[in-house]
Amino acid sequence: MFGMSMDIGIDLGTANVLIYVKNKGIVLREPSVVAVDKDTNQVLAIGEEARRMIGRTPGNIVAIRPLKEGVIADYDITESMLRHFIEKVVGHSFVFRPRIMICIPSGCTMVEQRAVQEAAEQAGARHTQLIEEPLAAALGAGLDIVEPCGSMVVDIGGGTTDIAVISLGGIVTSASLRIAGDKFDADIIAYVKREFNMMIGERTAEDIKMNIGAAFAEARKEEMDIRGRDMLTGLPKNLTITTAQAAEAMNQSVTRIVEQVKKVLEETPPELSADIMDRGIILTGGGAMLYGLDELIRRETEIPTALADDPLSCVALGCGKALDTFAKFDGKATNLKMRH
Repeated sequence: MFGMSMDIGIDLGTANVLIYVKNKGIVLREPSVVAVDKDTNQVLAIGEEARRMIGRTPGNIVAIRPLKEGVIADYDITESMLRHFIEKVVGHSFVFRPRIMICIPSGCTMVEQRAVQEAAEQAGARHTQLIEEPLAAALGAGLDIVEPCGSMVVDIGGGTTDIAVISLGGIVTSASLRIAGDKFDADIIAYVKREFNMMIGERTAEDIKMNIGAAFAEARKEEMDIRGRDMLTGLPKNLTITTAQAAEAMNQSVTRIVEQVKKVLEETPPELSADIMDRGIILTGGGAMLYGLDELIRRETEIPTALADDPLSCVALGCGKALDTFAKFDGKATNLKMRH
């Protein structure tokens, strides 16, 4: 087995769950989706298997995403999902219950934090510690967050965008927005419905976002054929959509994120602002991969902005790095504890 104890870090995201095991790296990456039979309330599939069922299930089977906008929307299902993933990683032998570090969005209330902690403990954790997402993202992106020098991270996940200026291992100024990757998808669905009287599903919207989407219209020139349902005739129909249209669809949400980044910069103490001018802004999270977003933030703030090396894994990697700090301070209050 894994010696006496196993330490794992969990990025419990709205869109995906990633699990990091000490000395092994990221061992699990699955969508945060659970398929449930409505009639019996029985869980039928979890993760990738359940994601494939989205939008394609018979009436009694629903694919549920138990986390909405970074917080637990369905407690029991979140717990079953966590248990399933933890067992997948640790095996069924709960002789060694793992110590777990879990990431939460920086805007989480105490009640929401407690829900995450309880779900993890119910799912088999021996001890749970929470770390705020921007701290984990910064650690995972390779920033040295303990020095007295300002770093700025913009972590755009599925459900939330966390923006934070970090110095001396703590968050100096931050903002949390419930606008991120999922909102971009919803914007595209609404736009296609409004402009073309056509219904498309979540998966199609996500394909548009990833393949031809952009943070601003001039970022690239692509087009894509999509199919959906004509709302007037009820029949399937094809349509070509362009980058400019996708960018227009997401414009409001993207603008909100950029404005929030500027606002956090305005609230930052001048010494740290100077550091950020030198070191730049780091973008992490799947939503940050929207084409041209780094360029747009760079234009709007006049600060160098770069996408982290592996934006999807930063938070999970950071959770893993935080486990080492956690081993040193086991049980004692650490800098990574929640400050509220």
